[in-house]
Amino acid sequence: MLDCHIHIQGGEYSPEWLGRFVETAIERKIDEIWLLEHSYRFSEFMPMYNSVYFAFNDEKKAWFNRKAGVLRFDDHLRFINNMRKRTWPVKIKFGVEVCYFKRSEDFIYNMTNNKELDFLAGSVHFIGDFAFDHKPEDWNGIDVDSAYRVFFETSVDLATSGIYNGLTHPDSIKLFGHKPSFSLNDHYDRLAAVLAKNGMYAEQSSGCRRRCPDTAELGMNKGLIKAMKNHGVKIQTASDAHRPEDVGSYIKELEELL
Repeated sequence: MLDCHIHIQGGEYSPEWLGRFVETAIERKIDEIWLLEHSYRFSEFMPMYNSVYFAFNDEKKAWFNRKAGVLRFDDHLRFINNMRKRTWPVKIKFGVEVCYFKRSEDFIYNMTNNKELDFLAGSVHFIGDFAFDHKPEDWNGIDVDSAYRVFFETSVDLATSGIYNGLTHPDSIKLFGHKPSFSLNDHYDRLAAVLAKNGMYAEQSSGCRRRCPDTAELGMNKGLIKAMKNHGVKIQTASDAHRPEDVGSYIKELEELL
């Protein structure tokens, strides 16, 4: 079994810390794990977030100031190279999850190209400058239909960019239970077609369900899974773990849903 989305944040870059993720993978019979960090954690990526930062309220600015830019991308790359020299009891790939902003395509490409990463995972965490997955109350006053349209348009732009290997949590906009008034099938079909054209994988992730069990379904919506399969998109299971104990979470159930 595969878990293709595991964040190694929360501990020092060391074999001992990485080993804790490996131990949980073994316990849950996961054969292959893909380890990464969020791009906002690296100081080198900070220019990409300027506009969204100024759109934050004071609470989110305080959160961002605590969490963002606390690591160096160069240190992450050195850690990856050192860990590749070791032998591990499971197969490991190393990469980065990079937030997508259309205005920053050249910046993202230049920052990540030829860095010897095994994969680059693209994510949509912002609708324009709106951090839609931060807190439920942030949705107060938001036009849900418009938000869904922009979310999927942005996802298509991500897939069209040619920068990434895969798309993380493809319908994470459903996290807090908001639903549009219209069918999403056309959006699903368009996104799947572009992913297939560009040879990208899509995640079947348990992250939203684990975070919001009362409002988010497990994995992708059935309609989105159908569109992915119709277009031959490779679907990979992922936990979106942010702690060692969440590695492999619901992977078996995610496979069964496929």
